Amino acid sequence: MTTAAGLQTVLTVPARFRGPEGSANGGWIAGTVAEALTEGGCESAVEVTLHAPTPLETELSLDQVANTVTVSDGERLLVEAIPVAERLSGPDFVPFNDAAKAEAGFPGLVDHAIAGCFACGLREPGDGLRIFPGKVDGSGLFAAGWRVPFTVSDDDGNVPASIVWAALDCVTGWAHFQPGESALLGRLTAQTHRRVFPGGTYSVVARATGREGRKLFGESAIYEGDGTLVAAARATWIVPKA
Repeated sequence: MTTAAGLQTVLTVPARFRGPEGSANGGWIAGTVAEALTEGGCESAVEVTLHAPTPLETELSLDQVANTVTVSDGERLLVEAIPVAERLSGPDFVPFNDAAKAEAGFPGLVDHAIAGCFACGLREPGDGLRIFPGKVDGSGLFAAGWRVPFTVSDDDGNVPASIVWAALDCVTGWAHFQPGESALLGRLTAQTHRRVFPGGTYSVVARATGREGRKLFGESAIYEGDGTLVAAARATWIVPKA
């Protein structure tokens, strides 16, 4: 409905798009909220802050006031998105065959703390994205070959922002994680330059960019086969207290 304050709609996250147990995949919800800004004409990068885990199968309020979009569960703020004036480029390109080869070193194949994750979990083909990043030999990069399932396209045959952001998300964490380790996505800033097509093959590349206490930093990118940049992101993860 439309109000004097702005636009308010109801958002429900289907269980398919889960990340940690009982909550949405961080990249998926961040992309969903960011898309509300880009549909309104925002062409810049969008910064999405995750204030709390977003519950599944729950009616939530998505509100847009000027250039800010928020998701709330009653009085509790869950997600906040704003445009930012910068152009993201991401880590260097890794050819698809090399990215696919790196998947053999994916730490989650040894021990995955969130095996049901939509983006990087050990889900059935066509259900999850099955992006399994491993270290690229001779570099500080992590990469995976992304084979985009047709089952993630919308009714018009397009791959929505929520899916692209999910692909950019977990790979930045795996640039830090050892087998069995995990953290919570705290902030994801992303920019999409080109469309992603269902059935397409892409390289998803990431690198760790630093750590401060319990905060982990990384960046990621999606590339077409010829090295054309499709999308790029910068992430901040929070390691839970012991």
